[in-house]
Amino acid sequence: MPDAASRQRSAAERYSVTFVPPAVQAIAELTESTGLSKADVINRAVQIYAYLDAQTRGGADLLLREPDGTPEKLHII
Repeated sequence: MPDAASRQRSAAERYSVTFVPPAVQAIAELTESTGLSKADVINRAVQIYAYLDAQTRGGADLLLREPDGTPEKLHII
């Protein structure tokens, strides 16, 4: 049976955040291009960021391959 701490971590939480204009624009573009809700876009973004952060802390490099095949190393600051 899960303990109280793990049950609390698995519960949905509501946050009130203020987004800067570039983030607002990115959310709008993603909701339009994907058909997802703002909440879904933001949830996915946080999960992707957590995954990328864990990978880079583990020593992995983030690479983006250009259409011509050229790899580009990504740096998240």
